[in-house]
Parts: sequence; structure tokens; C-alpha cells
Amino acid sequence: MKRTLPLALTVAAAVALAGCGSDSSPEAGGDAEYNIAVTKLVAHASLDASIEGFKAAIEDAGLDVKYDDQDANNDQQVVASIAGSVASGDYDLVLGVATPMAQALTQAVSDIPILFTAVTDPLGAGLVDSVAAPGANVTGTSDANPVKEQIELIKEIDPSVSSVGVIYNAGEANSIVQVDWVKEAASALGIEVKEATATNTAEVQQAADSLEVDAIYVPTDNTIVSALDSVLQVGESKGIPVYPAEGDSVANGGVATYGISYYDLGYQTGQMAVRILTEDADPATMPVETQSDLVLYLNTGAAERMGTTLPEAILERAEAENITE
Repeated sequence: MKRTLPLALTVAAAVALAGCGSDSSPEAGGDAEYNIAVTKLVAHASLDASIEGFKAAIEDAGLDVKYDDQDANNDQQVVASIAGSVASGDYDLVLGVATPMAQALTQAVSDIPILFTAVTDPLGAGLVDSVAAPGANVTGTSDANPVKEQIELIKEIDPSVSSVGVIYNAGEANSIVQVDWVKEAASALGIEVKEATATNTAEVQQAADSLEVDAIYVPTDNTIVSALDSVLQVGESKGIPVYPAEGDSVANGGVATYGISYYDLGYQTGQMAVRILTEDADPATMPVETQSDLVLYLNTGAAERMGTTLPEAILERAEAENITE
């Protein structure tokens, strides 16, 4: 069945929804079966974890859901095609994972609730009218990463760092804003930022190799993260530590970061879906959600391979389950 958006919510209902949190009960969905399209830009650990968390929240709520999973493989033509097929499909809700996928859905779909996740700057990307009041059929969760804290962590690990390279795809809106954040944070610490861009995964290694810097920072850029191994190879061969913006990439070979849990972020998004499907919550009035609890991720093996010594104080701060050897 295709769920169309409610025309309006009363003030009383809106107040009630604001306090409902994640207390949705399985009974709220009754015996209804829901059709949800799950669309993602590309497969990589963080995006996959967000989808896993999304589905877990819906399962925990006891809903009967049929999923249509679609992967654009980082191809913009496929992104547009997926968005078009969703617009003409029979869905109760659609999840858009990563900024380009969410943008395409927002442009193509007007009568189905859209939830996004793993989007850095939903306002800047044109997905919502405001973070507090999205204003249409689109809302979700932001993975805005703590760039200031991440750059400060690089400086804490190695106080002698004077230059940081950042690799990104200039075609990803989420990456542009992160580069600006990197420049602001680095400037406050007297660190020079050098940029290298790649439009596809095949260009990532060359971009990384072009950087003559003390450290490399990898934002939550889907193109770069999809080819993270290429950056890690350069880091290991040249003795340049690589600092990703999210924990999964640290586990996969980066040195360290402060980050969020993409599984938990996806779970939050799933809870929002439950409220939309079972309580007639209106995306237009559901604020964009974020995570506030930061996690310190370390990879001691990667640090050794890249010639970096992790200070004892930092090792003591990290939880054991977030340290990769």
C-alpha cells in the first residue's frame, strides 16, 4: 500500500508526537504490511551499518515490512533512475542513504515520506527548509562529524603537525562543507590545509599520492571512503598517518578519529520511520536528528604501519571495544 502524507496535524497531535520518542509499540502497526524502499548511493561499511540499524529499529517495533533495497554504485545516472522508479512505485516510505541519493529522491518524490540518513548538511544540501521544521515530506538524521575535535585529535597525537591534506570529491555537497570546517579548525591550530580532489574511485590513489603533508584527513566523502584502501596504501608507503572522519574507516585501517555510530544513527532513523508509519507523524514537523555522543576510535596497528605513536593518554581514553589492533 502506498502511504500518502497527512494534509495537516493539529497542534495537540504535534505536541503529543514530540514526546513520543521511541516508545512505539508493535501493536501500533497492527497487522499492516508496509513497503519501504531502501536506497543508498554506494556500498561501504558506514552506509551499510546505517541501513542495518534502520531495519533493526523497525524489527524491534514489530512491524511487518517488505524492503526494496537498491544500490546506485556511486553512479549519478543510476541515482536518478532509482529516484524515478521510487516516485512511480508503490511504497509507504523511502529511505535515502547519503546526500546525493537523498537529493535525487527529494527532487523526484513528493507524495511519499522520505527519510534520509548519513547526510552531513541537510539544510545546505537543499533537503529541508530548516533543521527544526523540515517543511515538506522529507526529514531524517544527520551524520555531521565533529571536525573541530577530529583536527584537534590529530594535533594532540602529533603536536609537530603543520600540514594536513584533505581528499574529497568536489561533486559531493556534503564534502564541500566539511572541507570548509577542516580549514576553520586547522587555521585555529596554525595548520596548513592542502586539498586533493577525485571525481571517482579510480582517481583516489593519485589524489592521495599528490599530497606532501604531515597527515591526511578523509571526510565522510562517499567516493573517497569507497576507495579508502588506496589512501591507506599511500599513507603506509609514505609514512603519512591517515585520519578518517568515521569509526568504521578507522577499523578498516585509519589511525584514529572522534566519530559517531552509524548503526545507532540508522536506528534513530528507523525509530522515526516507525512514528511516521504507525502514528501519522508528519515529516514536515519532525526535526532533523543528530547524535551527540562522540566515540574515540583507535587503530594501533595502523598507527604503527604509518609510523605514528599514539600517546598513552589517548589510549587510556578509548574504550577497549573501539580499539583495533
